[in-house]
Amino acid sequence: MNRRKLLKLLGGGAVTVGSGKALYNTQVGYGVVTGTNVTEQDLRPLIAQYMRVDDYRAELDEYAVELSGDTVAVLDGDDVLAERSVTDTTPEEGAAVDAEFDLAGGPVEELVRDVPALRAGEFVVEGAKFDEFFDRIADGDASPFSTGATRDGYDYADAETVGAFIGADPADPERVVTALRAAFREHSSYDKPRYVAGSIEDNILFGTVDLRKHFESPVGFEALESGEATGLFCTELTRRANESLHAVPAHEATAPVVSMFVSDTRHKHAYTGVATILREDGKLVMAITFLDYMHSTLYDDLKLTGVLGDGLDAYNSRHRATDIYWHR
Repeated sequence: MNRRKLLKLLGGGAVTVGSGKALYNTQVGYGVVTGTNVTEQDLRPLIAQYMRVDDYRAELDEYAVELSGDTVAVLDGDDVLAERSVTDTTPEEGAAVDAEFDLAGGPVEELVRDVPALRAGEFVVEGAKFDEFFDRIADGDASPFSTGATRDGYDYADAETVGAFIGADPADPERVVTALRAAFREHSSYDKPRYVAGSIEDNILFGTVDLRKHFESPVGFEALESGEATGLFCTELTRRANESLHAVPAHEATAPVVSMFVSDTRHKHAYTGVATILREDGKLVMAITFLDYMHSTLYDDLKLTGVLGDGLDAYNSRHRATDIYWHR
C-alpha cells in the first residue's frame, strides 16, 4: 500500500479531527494566550543543562591541542609536549605555552581562560535574529577554540559531502546556513503525508498503530541528492543542519559556531540553534540564533513565502524551547 492510498483509506473525517488537534498542538503555547517563546525565555539554564566541555581536539598546522577533563595538552602525534591544568593555569601561563610552540590563535590561553567559566555556567546569553548574528560575531572578540570545545563530540559530516550538497564552502557558516535552505528546497520537501499519518497516529489512534513507518525513507545527504528521500521531518532537517555546520572545525571556519538540536515538546517540533562564544569586558557572552529549516522548506513547498516570509529565522514569537541538546 503506497502513501497516498493509506491516507485515503484513513478517511477525511479522521484527518479533520486529527488536524484540529494538531492545530491546537502547533498554535497554542507561545505566550499569546499561554506559554512563552524563545525571545522571552531564560535560555541560559536550558543551554547550560546539557552543555559538556570535556573532550576536544584541535588539529593545528604542526601540533594538536587536546582538552581532556582538567588537562589541556600540546601534542606532536602521540607525544605529549606540554600539559597544563585548566583550573590551575592562568591565561598568562597558557599564553606562554602558545608562544613556546608558536600556536596560532592562542588555543591554550583561550581554553584555560574560558573552559572553567563555561563549565560553571558563568556566561551571559544574548539572542539575535539571524540577519544580525554573524555581524555580532564579526564585531566581537570571538573564541574559536572555546566554541569548538562545546561541540561535544557531534558526528561531523564529511566536508566534501556537505559542500557538494549545498554547493558552497562548508568553512563559511553564514553561507552554509543560506545554502542549506536552498538545497533542502531543491532536493527535498517537508514530509506532509508522514506528518498527517503521525497526527492521526498520535491524536486519534493514541499510538496504538504505527502509521509513520509506512512513510519512512532514507534521509542522509546521499539519499537527498539521489532523490531517494521522499521527504524530511523537522528532526531530520535539524540533524542535517547540525552536521553541515560542524563539517569544518570551528577554528578553521570563517566564523566559529556550534550548532544545537532545539526541542519543543509542547509543539512536537525541533529546530536548529547556532551559537558562538565571545569575550567582552572580561566576561563570556554566548551569542545565539535559531533557524527553522522545516518552515523555510514547507513555506516554499506551499508557495507561501510571499505571505508567511522566508521561514528560516526562528528567534521570534513562533518558537519556544523545552530542551537544548548539544549532541543528539
